Amino acid sequence: MFAAVFTANQTSAQKPAATNQHNIILPTDNEHIFLGDSENFYMFVYRQFEGVSSKPWTAGKYGFVRNIKRTEDGLIGTRFHEGIDIKPLHRDRSNRPLDGIKAIAAGTVAYTNTSSARSNYGKYIVIEHHWSCGPIYSLYAHLSKLSVQQGQQVTQGQTIGQMGYTGSGLNRERSHLHLELNLMINKQFNEWQMRHRLGKNYHGMHNGMNMAGLDIAAFYIAQRRDSSLTIPRFVKSQQVYYKVTIPRTGIEKIMDILARYPWLNHDAETSKSPSWEISLTASGFPVSILPSQRIVDSPIISSVKKCQSKHSYHTKGLVLGNGYRASLSDRGKRFIELLTGNY
Repeated sequence: MFAAVFTANQTSAQKPAATNQHNIILPTDNEHIFLGDSENFYMFVYRQFEGVSSKPWTAGKYGFVRNIKRTEDGLIGTRFHEGIDIKPLHRDRSNRPLDGIKAIAAGTVAYTNTSSARSNYGKYIVIEHHWSCGPIYSLYAHLSKLSVQQGQQVTQGQTIGQMGYTGSGLNRERSHLHLELNLMINKQFNEWQMRHRLGKNYHGMHNGMNMAGLDIAAFYIAQRRDSSLTIPRFVKSQQVYYKVTIPRTGIEKIMDILARYPWLNHDAETSKSPSWEISLTASGFPVSILPSQRIVDSPIISSVKKCQSKHSYHTKGLVLGNGYRASLSDRGKRFIELLTGNY
C-alpha cells in the first residue's frame, strides 16, 4: 500500500510517484457495510410514493435508487445517485454529527469548495489519487468543516474534515457523508459548459458534472475479496447498457479521457479505424472506448439493452426510445460531446 508520509505544507508540485495498488479504506468509523448491516451504513431519504411516506435507506446507495416510478419493467428508480451516503455514528446532544472524515487513500487535495451556497454538495473536497491507472478522484460532500487546503498532500486515513449537512435538501436528521470515486471526463469542461450556456461554473474541472462515478460500495466489497483488484479490472466487469459509435473525423487528437485512462482502449488495434465505439453503463460511465470499422457521420447508438419502459428512465435521460429502438437525446448528445471532446 502507498505509505509515504508528507508534511502539511507540501503542494501538488511535489506530486508523488504513481502507485500500482488501489486499496482504499472507509472514510468514517462506520463499517456496517462489511457487517451485513446496510441499514445502519446508508443514510435514508424522505420519500412520498403513491400517497405513502417512508424513509428508505436503500436510497442512500449508488445507482438508480431515487424517484421511484411504476413502469412496464416494474418498480424502478429513475433518478441516479452518483455516490453513497454514509450515516454518522457519533452525534452531540443537539444531534449534530461529530464523525471525522478520513482520506480513503493517499493523494493530493485537488479542490476544496468552502461555500455551501455554490453547490448541491455543500462544502466538499476532491482528492486526486496518483495511481498507475491514471488519476482517480474521491469526493467528500456535505461537510461541516474542512481540515485541508487545495494542493496539500494527504496520507491514507488522514482526517480531512468533519461530517455535516451542508448543501441543498439536507437537515440535521439526514446528516451524512456523500462519497464518490470518479474518473475525470474532460479537462476542457469549462469550455464545454460555456458553449452550452449551462450556468456559471464555480468549480472548474472538479464540477460534479465532469466526474464519472463508479460504484464505490461494490468496489469496497469486491476489494475485500481480492485485495489486488484495480480500477481497470473493476470497470471492465461493469454491465454495459448502450454503445455509441462516433466518427473519428473532427477528432484531430486522442480523446482527453483516453489520454488520461488509456486502459479504456484495451484493444491491440492501433490503426486509424473510421470510428470509435464507446460502451457505457446505464449512468453513462465509460467501460471501454474501442476502434470500430463502422462508418458513421455523427454519434449514433449502435447497441442498447432491451427494456419495456422508456430508456430515458434508465439512463438519466441520455437515451430515448424503448425496446431495441434507441437514440441519443439532446442531453445525451451534449454528454457524448463532453466525453469525446468533439466540439
